[in-house]
Amino acid sequence: MTRPALGLLARAYGIVPEYDDIRGIRRVTSDATRAALLAAMGIDASSDQLAEHALSRIERERRDAIAEPVTVLRHDLSGLRLDLPQDRHGRIEWRVDLITEDGDRRSTEGTATSRRGQRTMRVPLPDGLRYGYHSARVSLRIDHALHECETFLIAAPETCTPLHDVIGDDRVFGLTVNLYAVRSARNRGVGDLTDLAALCEWTARQGGEFVGINPLHALRNTGSYISPYSPVSRLFRNPLYIDVSAVPELEGSAEARAILESADTTARLASLRAAHRLDCDAVTAIQRPVLEALHRAFRAAGAGTPRGRAFAAFAWRHGAALRDFATFHALAGALGSADWRDWPAGFRDPGSADVVAFRNANEDAVDFHAYLQFELDRQLGRTAERGRSAGLRIGIYGDLAIGSAISGSDRWSFPDLFIDDAAIGAPPDDYAPHGQNWSLPPLDPNRLAADRYRYWILLVRNALSHCGALRIDHVMGLFRQFWVPAAGDRRDGAYVRYPSAALLAILAIESRRREAIVIGEDLGTVPRGLPSRLARHGILSTRVLYFERDAAGEFRPPSAYSRRALVTVNTHDHAPLAGWWRDRDIEARYGAGDLDETERSRALELRAAERASLRRRLAAANILPQGANPDAPDLCAAVHAFLSCSPAPLLGVALDDLAGETEPVNLPGVTADRFPSWTRRTRLTVEKLADDAAVDHALQGVESRLPGIAG
Repeated sequence: MTRPALGLLARAYGIVPEYDDIRGIRRVTSDATRAALLAAMGIDASSDQLAEHALSRIERERRDAIAEPVTVLRHDLSGLRLDLPQDRHGRIEWRVDLITEDGDRRSTEGTATSRRGQRTMRVPLPDGLRYGYHSARVSLRIDHALHECETFLIAAPETCTPLHDVIGDDRVFGLTVNLYAVRSARNRGVGDLTDLAALCEWTARQGGEFVGINPLHALRNTGSYISPYSPVSRLFRNPLYIDVSAVPELEGSAEARAILESADTTARLASLRAAHRLDCDAVTAIQRPVLEALHRAFRAAGAGTPRGRAFAAFAWRHGAALRDFATFHALAGALGSADWRDWPAGFRDPGSADVVAFRNANEDAVDFHAYLQFELDRQLGRTAERGRSAGLRIGIYGDLAIGSAISGSDRWSFPDLFIDDAAIGAPPDDYAPHGQNWSLPPLDPNRLAADRYRYWILLVRNALSHCGALRIDHVMGLFRQFWVPAAGDRRDGAYVRYPSAALLAILAIESRRREAIVIGEDLGTVPRGLPSRLARHGILSTRVLYFERDAAGEFRPPSAYSRRALVTVNTHDHAPLAGWWRDRDIEARYGAGDLDETERSRALELRAAERASLRRRLAAANILPQGANPDAPDLCAAVHAFLSCSPAPLLGVALDDLAGETEPVNLPGVTADRFPSWTRRTRLTVEKLADDAAVDHALQGVESRLPGIAG
């Protein structure tokens, strides 16, 4: 039998009572799941009495509040709606004391009269309120009783930066790339920011307008901890992407040059450049001592140099978040573990006396990790500038993962914001029939709001830095996230609502400040009407060729694609086009033990039908002859010519597809001991892209999107 009080309490904390899965089947949240997720939020609802007590407390708090702790203003910045206390009416004296984001103090006050039964009133805010983040203290005196509250005002534009403001009515294309996989004649076995700059310039020469990259979030960079989508921090970046040869201190550091020029380093670099797979441990073993030497040269130069002053300004802008991130990594090195849960108790709290003492005693080690972030930011900024100078109108198109690892620095630095006894995942669908558990701790939506969205503001601001566009992985997470209880099965999860109004308002503010467009990855189990909601907020959708089928399984014509989307052939979770055509992903899953013989046969049969359907669609569009069996360059050109005909304003062309790669970079849900995800490198070097005939032929598919050519 269901528990009514538990159900109401769960709703109050955002736990969705039911949802429709990808097949349209209604899934009802069980009482056990409700109680487990509430417990993860710190709410004991194990009995009816406890649930009723918690529910009464919430209702009392809401009844007594005259304003929400956070208020979002979108349509009108001139006034603030207040809730009047029950059983209070008559003359009202009101006052609003405002502190703007810039620190200005303004006040407004007046009187009003409330009628019996009136529940709300509106008071004017001081004139000239700008978009941004402000604090307001509100006082109401009704019938000699004083009621006061504080509210955090998020004053936001209606939408994120409109795509039209950036490219007008053009339909354009760009390159998408896994930066870590990029091969070049000069890098250290991993793609770096100098490679990214070269790709930006090459893409601009081809007539493209953006280069999309994987998340650059900070990772552990060892063993199996290398997925860009399971970072230790989403706030800061991965030092693996630094081009050490481009660090300004190299010229003045004989020590760093000696390391790089040694016979041993030269031999190891040659091996890493030639390798088929990325070896993060080996790359780090070469790069770390060079970076440490460069940091010593930086410190020796002193704080009074232009570089020193720039570093101080960078550290000031990033404040406590950078300090804690750097401290975390210094502690990880000193304690021999990158998982804070393994540390002595005194070091598990970033504000503890032990942590403060460590930071003071190890200033150089902490400064080193802040220096790496400073140099990463500088190199990314120079890369973005090279792209703009080459003619990219959109520029770098970044990627924001949905979460960060429970063992990482974000969780350590913001301990009150994360849920430890649940994980983000996905409900059962055709792709993962048993559901998914991504082992990422969710942000507590209530604590996030109580902290005035500080983490989300920092996150979006840092993600947009130097980027002209941002892809938000699993954008549904701004509205709801699927939580799996720590002790439960993946199928026992439930959706939890998120404060989308505030999250989207912050996204709009930061997008406008950077003049950057926002793209949401809205694939999988998507709530009804989500694309329309994204459109209202100026966020583009995502459409992937592999998924664009009708009810009969046939590929849709280009005209059926969204006019408000980025369209691609695939994503990082799917096989490159040539590999999809040749069943390489199916064989990889079979070889990894993810499919048995019966499942493999069924998958191969389905893939044959999909190929036949795509052939028919390409033939109907007069792109390929009926029954053609194209090679990789012809297939790539044909499919992108097909997608170029769509009304979608953005077309992303994967470097893997241009290069004819067949092996997937990732097999979702398959552990590293069965398949080496996130390690496969590209076949072609950056230097060879310009004169590779197959690449040139494959690019013919985007000719209709080149400047000056009507599509």
